[in-house]
Amino acid sequence: MLVTKQRGVTLLELVIGITVLAVALTLITAVLSPLFVRSTDPWHQVRAAELGHSLMNEILARSFDEQSDRSGGFLRCDEIALGAAPCTAEANFGPDAGETRLSFNDVDDFHGFGAEGADILTNILDDALSEAYRNYSAAVTVRYAGADFGLAQRQLKRIELVITTPTNSSIAFSAYKGNW
Repeated sequence: MLVTKQRGVTLLELVIGITVLAVALTLITAVLSPLFVRSTDPWHQVRAAELGHSLMNEILARSFDEQSDRSGGFLRCDEIALGAAPCTAEANFGPDAGETRLSFNDVDDFHGFGAEGADILTNILDDALSEAYRNYSAAVTVRYAGADFGLAQRQLKRIELVITTPTNSSIAFSAYKGNW
């Protein structure tokens, strides 16, 4: 009878092999995991751009100031010598008493918009967008900026909009609205 020698792995060799494999997999996933997180950034940036563009269009569709003539008149606010009312003081920017987003009528009504949190993300019909833009937030500031271009200070308003994505990257938008 012929006896053949069996070959196999000892328990010690098996434990060492599993340990080496575990260390190798841990190192590989530690190196690749930041890439997985960053792989969603372009998608979030596109979503933030959509949201920012939509909100900025909504803001720019409003008139320059509360005192602006919305019926197409020739006077603009701050033309006091011609009988026009003064433009709103920058300290008074923000929604007027009783105004909601649906009734905002000038760009400075949006000043401070977004400070309430992500629940304010709605479309222009006030339909909630919280599911579509979960963990996104928006912040709007408005200020006079005519002096930036050598004009009378209250002839231009700068609207600054910052959209923050779920990965905490911020995308800034800005536009000017003129008192023409």
